[in-house]
Amino acid sequence: MEERAKKLEGVLLVDKPTGCTSFSLIAAARRCCGVQTIGHAGTLDPLATGVVIVLVGRRYTRLSQLFLNRPKEYIARFHLGITTDTYDADGQATGQSSKVPTDAEVQQALGAFQGTIRQVPPMYSAKKVKGKKLYELARQGVVIERAEVEVHVRTTLLDYSYPHLTIRLECSKGTYVRSVAHDLGALLGCGAHVDQLQRTAVGQFHLRDCFPGIALNSGQLDLSPHLITDPTRWS
Repeated sequence: MEERAKKLEGVLLVDKPTGCTSFSLIAAARRCCGVQTIGHAGTLDPLATGVVIVLVGRRYTRLSQLFLNRPKEYIARFHLGITTDTYDADGQATGQSSKVPTDAEVQQALGAFQGTIRQVPPMYSAKKVKGKKLYELARQGVVIERAEVEVHVRTTLLDYSYPHLTIRLECSKGTYVRSVAHDLGALLGCGAHVDQLQRTAVGQFHLRDCFPGIALNSGQLDLSPHLITDPTRWS
């Protein structure tokens, strides 16, 4: 096992299950294959599922920046009428509205989320301000002013059946889907938060190519058939 672990390296595409953190996913991968030098190229919130790029071996963990800059695609379901402090279903409710937006209002509001937009990162995020992660401050009850960030998005309405609104979101690096939900809810005048989120693609890597993350908890596995080592796959 030790000899095989030393040679095991590459890019592992994992479908993260809901309820676990990206850190716990990496810990499960380490236990599974016996390699300690494992990292990832982009986190997902515990609520979210979908594509996480896991980098196995020192040579590949050094490539993380190469993948972090890739565009992403999500399928997101927003719950209208309720706002939360985290902008998703894991947070505490902060407001409620009985307004029911019409189909026309939804279509018009989504028009504001096409192309280059500016958004404010949520307080419950790993973004650092003066060396402090925002979520660390938020857990202490501290809310600070955050600078707007310019991102590029394209939204497509997939379904609207109040209180749920489902979209496909194609976006650039640094886009917070939770902020899109929060800002859309504010524009509609009813508030909103994310209650389901699936990352379906990172660059040219798609969900259909992923190893089921839940299987990493089943003990030692031979992951070598699932590792990508050909650089033409991501160049």
